[in-house]
Amino acid sequence: MLGRAKIAVIGAGMVGSSAALKMAQKELGDIVLVDVVEFVAEGKALDMAESAPLDGFDVALVGKTNDYSVIAGSDVVVITAGVARKPGMSRMDLLMTNAGIVEGIAQQIRQHAPDAIVIVVTNPLDVMTYIAWKVTGFSRERVMGQAGVLDSIRMRYFVAQALGVSVKDVQAMVLGSHGDQMVPLPRYTTVAGVPITELLDAETIEHINQRTRDGGAEIVNLLKTGSAYYAPGAAVAEMVEAIVRDKKRLLPVSVLLQGEYGLRDVFIGVPVILGKGGVERIVELPLTGEELQALHASAEEVRKGIADWEAAKAKAAS
Repeated sequence: MLGRAKIAVIGAGMVGSSAALKMAQKELGDIVLVDVVEFVAEGKALDMAESAPLDGFDVALVGKTNDYSVIAGSDVVVITAGVARKPGMSRMDLLMTNAGIVEGIAQQIRQHAPDAIVIVVTNPLDVMTYIAWKVTGFSRERVMGQAGVLDSIRMRYFVAQALGVSVKDVQAMVLGSHGDQMVPLPRYTTVAGVPITELLDAETIEHINQRTRDGGAEIVNLLKTGSAYYAPGAAVAEMVEAIVRDKKRLLPVSVLLQGEYGLRDVFIGVPVILGKGGVERIVELPLTGEELQALHASAEEVRKGIADWEAAKAKAAS
């Protein structure tokens, strides 16, 4: 991208502000935060900006309350706004509440930042990404969900802990939806190029797989009144960096499939090449029958969420 990039973050909560700070520290571009809560975005942007002399970054940080005109000209828009699931709230309640929020934001993006690449973080992730894509009308290359990057860095950490090695030597690959149906791939998870299937026993690997699936829930259970934000924020920054610096990174991203992996018309996490054009290529890994079956089962859960949203929309319109 020519000149300095502009990045908008919609939602100045813990994930949005953590992502914004990480991106500022990496000097990925000028950053604008937007939030519905009065002056929260302004206050957090100012606080982050005042850390610049010590952190040594030279980018602009601006916050605005419910004013989407400030996202005009954004190269990337990150959607983190939404509510967390509360006690007594059903999956459907969460889906419909956040669907309404994401629909409104997508309309604003379509109006004010029609050339932007959109990264969705709001849960339930894959369904929210589908909604953002439908409402903006953008190409599938320009709308994606952040899930696999977060799930993979969690798996990398767990592998490093199990083996007592540096996290820098560990790479991991996690496909599927961002939830209980995610699909960790031990065969494609390596330490300095060596698959973990050669380094760890099956029981330990399955424990790592399950802890990866439960990664978000584990933190929620520990915090009691909140959810993860440092790792999700770092994962957002990784994706934005790949785009604004045209890194051509191979990363697992929730993207609309149109025949790849035998799936169609559904957002699901798969490896892609991420660069200045957004999703520049979808990479089809050779999967075993069991792995492919798990990916299709994961996609089916996403389809149910999409169907629920579309049914509710049709009912409201009738």
